[in-house]
Amino acid sequence: MGRSFTGDQSEREETHRGGFGEFAGEEHGLIDRSFRERIVLAGVSLEGIDKEITEASLEELERLVDTAGADPVAVIVQNRQTPDKATFVGSGKAQEIRSVSEEYDADTVVFDNELTPAQQSNLEGILKRSALDRTAVILDIFAQNANSLEGKAQVELAQLRYRLPRLRKSGRTFSQQAGGIGTRGPGETQLEVDRRRLMRRIRRLEEDLNKLRRHRSTQSKARSKTSNRSVAIVGYTNAGKSTLLNRLTDAGVLVEDRLFATLDTTTRRMQLPGGEAVYVTDTVGFVRKLPHQLVEAFKATLDVVIDADLLLHVIDASDPDPEGCIEAVRQVLEAIGASEVPELMVFNKIDKSDGVDKRLFKRDENCVAVSATTGEGIEELLNQLASSLRRSEKTITLKVPFERGDIRAMAHREGFVMREVLEESNWLIEVRADKSSIGRLEQFEIDFDSSELELMQ
Repeated sequence: MGRSFTGDQSEREETHRGGFGEFAGEEHGLIDRSFRERIVLAGVSLEGIDKEITEASLEELERLVDTAGADPVAVIVQNRQTPDKATFVGSGKAQEIRSVSEEYDADTVVFDNELTPAQQSNLEGILKRSALDRTAVILDIFAQNANSLEGKAQVELAQLRYRLPRLRKSGRTFSQQAGGIGTRGPGETQLEVDRRRLMRRIRRLEEDLNKLRRHRSTQSKARSKTSNRSVAIVGYTNAGKSTLLNRLTDAGVLVEDRLFATLDTTTRRMQLPGGEAVYVTDTVGFVRKLPHQLVEAFKATLDVVIDADLLLHVIDASDPDPEGCIEAVRQVLEAIGASEVPELMVFNKIDKSDGVDKRLFKRDENCVAVSATTGEGIEELLNQLASSLRRSEKTITLKVPFERGDIRAMAHREGFVMREVLEESNWLIEVRADKSSIGRLEQFEIDFDSSELELMQ
């Protein structure tokens, strides 16, 4: 067990120009920076965890730091059986990290592991510079990329939930913070107020987002009463979800080759090869060790995933660890209660890869390989998408009396009417619908050959 460190944080020597120091860079909006911080990355490979997993996580952390607008200058990895309670890495390793940071003139040390407020405070006392964790970096990126009022509110809520215990533990104000990773974004000025006002702001954001969630739920219920099904595009960040949405619907969503380029959902209507209309929604990308604060804050947005009839799970076929990406996405789906939603695996970017991992591709029959950029495989994707949606549907023929116009309206509203023939006193309607709608229509079902119905048209 490492020893604890005491003393007033504000009185500690400051030898850096990072986000917590008095020489912090000035910010211009959310993204522009007066300088790019120099970052030392630190990771701990705990007993029982594959070293390759640790290395992959650190490589991703390097990309995250770069996306946040800083420059990784060194990487330090430590093997431990268990985390040190005081500093996570132990006091000796912390001193080593300080030496490396001074050698590279680093402003901040970013740990790949989640730090407790006490560990963060103790590390800053030893390192004499900012000590942040992976969560702070991801929150910072989200703060930079949030554009809509909803997105900004969600990010602010996540940031405040993350910072609240650190405000309480540190015993200092955050008025000195500016410009560094973990310090940007909506609600930053709230860190200068006391804990009571901070809590009040959190409650207000929670209320606003709950209202939005109820509004989305109402919209979803209204949409479910129509014949249109809903499809949510999910996947690891930068897997090509927005590019795929643009390919399928001409949505015109901004596409950038960087992590978390999309935070706000975009929904578009499209037609399947059989003529059915579906709503397709692009969602925020997931990542390994996605902060639980973000999962909680973005539940209003992620409800569209829970309510979807089908998930298009997009995987970057050129990624060196596609299986790890798949597992990370499914962990988030499990956390939000969407693990039971039917899934179609879409291996994207085949134009940039040597091919799809055959073992992964054959593991699930619901797979398709595409290039959202070139259009290769898109026709097959559309066919499989239509087929997957129809698996939960049934086609029946109805004989509806003229006086039951409400049943005819229900068939058109809740199903896809394939054929309709007018008789002397009835409508003959061939309709495809999901099980719940079929249950309300089946009292008018008749045994009728669809080919005969086609001849009657």
